[in-house]
Amino acid sequence: MDLYAATARDEALLLDLLNTTPVIDGTATDLLPDLATAAAWLADHDVAATDDELADLVAARQELQAVVRGDRTPSALQPFLDRVRLHPVATESGIDWRLTDATGAARAVLAWDGLRITGPGRLRPCANDECRLFLIDRSKPNTARWCSMAICGNRMKARRHYRRTHAV
Repeated sequence: MDLYAATARDEALLLDLLNTTPVIDGTATDLLPDLATAAAWLADHDVAATDDELADLVAARQELQAVVRGDRTPSALQPFLDRVRLHPVATESGIDWRLTDATGAARAVLAWDGLRITGPGRLRPCANDECRLFLIDRSKPNTARWCSMAICGNRMKARRHYRRTHAV
């Protein structure tokens, strides 16, 4: 039985975390370089603003990016799950499973697993090789390729058009 314990906020945390290493003006940038810079981002995602939490989250980001790109196996994510505990809660409609003391890193990993189960292949890197962002493809045919059609999609289409019209 597959069991996943992630919410929509955890899914947003996952995608936003994966996308904290964008290329800006041709330079790879870390949007979570230190606690002072990351404090607002952490608060927006309901993650405790501590040095340990940030270090754990940045380490999880690196592993999650590698797993999504296919460079690492999911077993690399185990260290972020070691302290996760699920607690059953009886409700009017049945049993709900709730996380206790889950770190931001654990929430992101569990959100990745939830997407793996419910939407296999929908979380992926942008098809633009110069881009470091990720996307969750919510289209029915599952054919989205770029993090943003307006940015990466337009650039890639313009390059293809240029090559086609300026071929020797």
